[in-house]
This record gives sequence, structure tokens and C-alpha cells, in this order.
Amino acid sequence: MSGIHDVFHVTQLIKCLRMPKQHIAQETVELQPDLKYQEVPVKILDTVSRKTRNSTVRICRALWSRHGEEQATWEREDALRKEYPDLFKAPPNLEDEIHSKGGL
Repeated sequence: MSGIHDVFHVTQLIKCLRMPKQHIAQETVELQPDLKYQEVPVKILDTVSRKTRNSTVRICRALWSRHGEEQATWEREDALRKEYPDLFKAPPNLEDEIHSKGGL
């Protein structure tokens, strides 16, 4: 905490009401030396296409770790695919597995 400046502007103060459900235990957040931490998307909640003048852009509503659905953000699909390719892996097709084992 020695890297945090101890002077701030009074306009940055807001009333804080303690919400026990949203409390994060300090030991679960791994802080880097510069006091940053890594957020990763957990899953894609929704995907839409937005048409611009010259192209169509696909955007995804991503649920991030340590956040609820109400704090999910809209991100470009191509950027998410580039940085988090595991997020878009297709789930296994269970029908093929049933047929290969002699099921219905």
C-alpha cells in the first residue's frame, strides 16, 4: 500500500453503504506489485451483431470474474477471441457420444 498516494480530491468521495454480498475476501484477490489484478471473462451471456456503415461488428456480453450479471460488459467478439480463445470452445456434442456407446 506504500505505492498509493495519500492525497485525493474531495470530489472523489462518495457515500459507501456496506453490502455484505459483494464483499471480496482480501486473500482471494491476487495483487500484482503495482496493485493491479487480473480480471478474466467467465462466460458469454449474449451475442449481438451491430451494423455500421461499412461492416457488421459482433459484440458479446461478457460475465467477468468477481462480478455479477448486472455488471457484465459488452465487448467486441474479435478482441475476446484473440485474448481468451478458450472462452469460445464449443461444448461437446452429447448426441454423438450417446450414439457411439450404443444408446438411442
